[in-house]
Amino acid sequence: MRSKVTVVGAGNVGATLGQRVAERDYADVVLVDVIPDMPQGKALDILEAAPVLGYDSLVTGANDYEPTADSDIVVITSGIARKPGMSRDDLVRTNQGIVTSVTEQVVKYSPNAVIICVTNPLDAMAQLAYKVSGFPKQRVLGMAGVLDTARFRTFIAQELGVSVRDVQAFVLGGHGDTMVPLARLSSVAGTPLPQLIPAERLEQIVQRTRDGGAEIVNLLKQGSAYYAPSASVLQMIDSILLDKKMIMPCATYLEGEYGINGLFVGVPVKLGAGGVEQVIQFELTPEEQAALQKSADSVRELIGVMGI
Repeated sequence: MRSKVTVVGAGNVGATLGQRVAERDYADVVLVDVIPDMPQGKALDILEAAPVLGYDSLVTGANDYEPTADSDIVVITSGIARKPGMSRDDLVRTNQGIVTSVTEQVVKYSPNAVIICVTNPLDAMAQLAYKVSGFPKQRVLGMAGVLDTARFRTFIAQELGVSVRDVQAFVLGGHGDTMVPLARLSSVAGTPLPQLIPAERLEQIVQRTRDGGAEIVNLLKQGSAYYAPSASVLQMIDSILLDKKMIMPCATYLEGEYGINGLFVGVPVKLGAGGVEQVIQFELTPEEQAALQKSADSVRELIGVMGI
């Protein structure tokens, strides 16, 4: 029986993700959005590409949640982007209401699903979905580290003129200015990164990684990234639905790991059929641990704003 993936929010990230999942040909896809007829139109467009590309995935658009029933994975991309003049707290509270409503519908129609949060501020929204859903921690996670790591790997590969496939890297922490790219534990074909790139230049690449989303927003003028974010969610879906047990950084609920308790923070995890199967713990230097703690503190502030 074919798996089912629901994507809530059929904007650029959601619709592109729906297309990518459909092209994988292992799951049917439901696109949900509040805008009348919009998800239906995008779903039909993706469906009509199937004869050309050769996939048999059923793609459905909806303005309600009944067609999402019994989804294996639900990806939440719905929410608003921060607008000029809007405070961070305003953004948090607005998206809190949206994600709460979506999560309640997910619980009603797909009580056994794995929830992947993409809505920003991501770590806080994952924590919200976890609290509202009542799901076990293994079945609620956030996509951030895969995207941040992909950006880091891209910049490293460009700097050294090598294939991105040969670059291994990890970015921990919250999705934002406080993320923690671990240059010390990154490598190219097994060679530690600090041996290949001078420290000053490496720090510039790290900073560009932190600013990766803002760089694209500034170039686009309107809107934000969606090709790389949707690809990053797809990798997580692959690992869960195909039980690949890939290790990748995701926002997950920590209970003492890395010295952090009761909080969603981006760390390496093993993703399999049940969702998060294991938190992978690296030995961090005092400086790295302090940076990760600072990132966790910024997430905790947002949790305080939401009052959860």
